[in-house]
Amino acid sequence: MALLQLAPSFKDYIWGGHRLVEEYNKQYEGDVLAESWELSCHPDGPSRIVNGAFAGKTLQEYIEGQGKEVLGTNCQRFEDFPILIKFIDARDNLSIQVHPDNEYAKRVEGQYGKTEMWYIMDCKEGAFLYYGFKEEISREEYERRIKEDTLLEVLNKVMVQKGDVLFIEAGTIHAIGKDIVIAEIQQNSNVTYRVYDYGRVGKDGKKRELHVEKALDVTNRTPMVRSKSFQPHVASCEYFTVDSLYLDGRAMKKMEGHVDETSFASIIFMEGEGCVRSGGEELKFRKGDSFFLSAGSGAYEVEGFCQALVTRVTSIL
Repeated sequence: MALLQLAPSFKDYIWGGHRLVEEYNKQYEGDVLAESWELSCHPDGPSRIVNGAFAGKTLQEYIEGQGKEVLGTNCQRFEDFPILIKFIDARDNLSIQVHPDNEYAKRVEGQYGKTEMWYIMDCKEGAFLYYGFKEEISREEYERRIKEDTLLEVLNKVMVQKGDVLFIEAGTIHAIGKDIVIAEIQQNSNVTYRVYDYGRVGKDGKKRELHVEKALDVTNRTPMVRSKSFQPHVASCEYFTVDSLYLDGRAMKKMEGHVDETSFASIIFMEGEGCVRSGGEELKFRKGDSFFLSAGSGAYEVEGFCQALVTRVTSIL
C-alpha cells in the first residue's frame, strides 16, 4: 500500500488550547489539546493508520510488517524512524527550553537529539517567539540568570506572522509565545530541557521540573542568525527537507508529484480540502489531515485547494 492516512496522538500540556479541535478537525474530547503528533513512531505518542488493510495499526507496526524499504534508502543510516511532525496550539507561553544534539542525547537520554523547524500556521497580532540570545553570554551569566529569573532579559524576541518559518538547530534556546498555532517538523525525539517556566505548576500542584545542568551543557550561548535561506525549500538539513504545496482551487487546482525509492513523503494539510491520489487509490483530505506515502510509490496527485507541507528525509549533505 502506497497511500496511508494517519490519525495523531494527542498531548494535553497545560499551555494548550482547543483550536486544533475547533479549526483543524481533531477528534479529541478533552478540555485542553496542546499538540497532535501527526507523523510519529515515537513510543510517547505513535500515529495510527486510518485506511485500508492496516487500519488501526501504528505507523511503526506498518513499517515493521512491510520492511524498512517503505522508508527509503535515505533512512538506512538511521537506527530509528528519523522524524516527528506535530501541530501545536499555544494558548499560553511555552517554557523557555533547549534541546541537545545527537551525541549528547544518545549518550545521556538514549534517543536522538532535536533539530526542528516551525511554520507559523496562524497567530494573533503581536505574537512573538524567543529564539536564541541577543548577545553572547558566558555560562556563568546564563546560570545566574536562570537562578535569578532574569533570563528573559537576554533572550532574542522575534515578532511573527502567519507563514513565517524558523529553523531551530539543537542547542538553540527558544520558546513559542502564546496565541500561536505551529506546524513543527523535527527529529524523532522527545527530549526537552526546561530552564524557565513562569513559575507555573503542573497537574500535581507542584512547579514543573527544570533541567538546568543539562541545559548548561548543551546550549549554544551565541546569537542565532535567522536569515539563513533554504531556497528552493522551506527548510532543509541533514534530517529532513520540507517543501510548501499551495493550490488555489482555480488557476492552480492540481499538483503532480513523485515519490522515489530514496524517501517516503509526508503531507500535512494546514488549509483546504480536496483529494490525494496514489497507486490507484484516492483519499479525501481536509484541513488538519496527515498522509504518508511509502518510498517508491511513484506518481501522486493532490487536487483541490490547500496550503500544505511536504516532508522527505534528506540524503547526506
